[in-house]
Order: sequence, then structure tokens, then C-alpha cells
Amino acid sequence: MSSATAALRSLELSAHWNSIPRLACKRALDIAVSASLLVFLSPMFVLLAALIKSGSRGPIFYRWKVVGKAGKHFTGYKFRSMVVNADKLKTQLVSQNEMSGPVFKLTKDPRITRTGSWMRRYSLDELPQLYSVLKGDMSLVGPRPPLNSEYEKFTPYQRQKLAVRPGITCLWQISGRNKVKDFDEWVALDLDYIRNWSLTLDFKILLRTAGEVFAGSGK
Repeated sequence: MSSATAALRSLELSAHWNSIPRLACKRALDIAVSASLLVFLSPMFVLLAALIKSGSRGPIFYRWKVVGKAGKHFTGYKFRSMVVNADKLKTQLVSQNEMSGPVFKLTKDPRITRTGSWMRRYSLDELPQLYSVLKGDMSLVGPRPPLNSEYEKFTPYQRQKLAVRPGITCLWQISGRNKVKDFDEWVALDLDYIRNWSLTLDFKILLRTAGEVFAGSGK
């Protein structure tokens, strides 16, 4: 047994994760909301695509190589909010990382485009992830999936966050995400969610996320 598998098995999950009806309701909500929003917001998708193309060179979407439940790799999508060679430029900014641990966070990241800065403020760059929710790679609510490069550096403790399907929003995003500087503190919030999960908790997180989005608290 690998250390990652052992860590996942040792995590105390909410009993609700064993409830087939509750899991079916969570999945039904994911499908209904993601499908509805993808249709309803399609005009905004077209507008954002035009703004991205007119604002900087490069593709409209950023192919997001991440890791999901139980270490499953998948490709998600975001609206591109950075310059086209952002991943290569990242190596020059590692010394300025504001987050301890394997995750990179930089408040005033010079790689972010003008359009990207505005999209990030209102989390609009995250909208294409609704497709990943519809596919089943992600859920509306759940721990944020790490990049492949980040996952490779995870400790067994940190890999516990992958015990469940990752989500677009989570406790970290509504608990002062811009103030959390320790990745283990972020993981602790994810594990709290996993231990205490319920459909009611998901609804509360979604409502608070909507408030954060309209307030423009993203960076």
C-alpha cells in the first residue's frame, strides 16, 4: 500500500459519504446547475472569449492539468487570465511565492493580463470548470484540485484532500483565501469539509461563494 493510499484510508470521512441517496443528490445538483449555467452564461462566454483574444496573444482557454479524487489525473479548463508563456515565467517568480508548501500564490503576479485581472476579481476565469463538473471530474463544492506539479510534492497528509471529488469552490475560498499563507492550513479546511460534509454544508458554501463573487473578492 502506498503512503498516499494509506493516508486516504486513515482519514475519518463524514458518514454521509456512504449514503447513496445523498451522493446521488449531490451529483444531480452538479449536473443540473452546471448544465443550466453553461447554457445561461453562453453569451458571457462569447464576450469573455472576445476580450481575451483582443487583450493578449494566445488561446482563449488555459488547459488545466490537475489531479482529482484518489489521485486521478484529468484536464480541466479555465479562461486564460495570464500571458501565453506564464508557466515558463513561473520559475522566475518562485522566490516570491506567498504560500508555504508546494502551491504557488502571488498576489501581484506580473503574468496576469489586464483582462485576466478583472476576470479573476469576479472569478469569471473559473466558469469553464462547469464543463468538468458536468463531465464528473469535479463537483460544484469540494477541495480544489492541485496541479500535477504540485501533487508530486504533496505529503501524505496533504494528499488526504483528494479523498473526495474536487470542486470549484470550497471552505478555503469562503474563509479568507487571500489571507491563508500556509498550505497545510488550506488542507486543514479541506479535511474539515470532508469530515463534516452534508448537503446542507454544500448549500451554505455555494451561497457564501455567490456573495464572495459579487463582492469581487478574488485576486
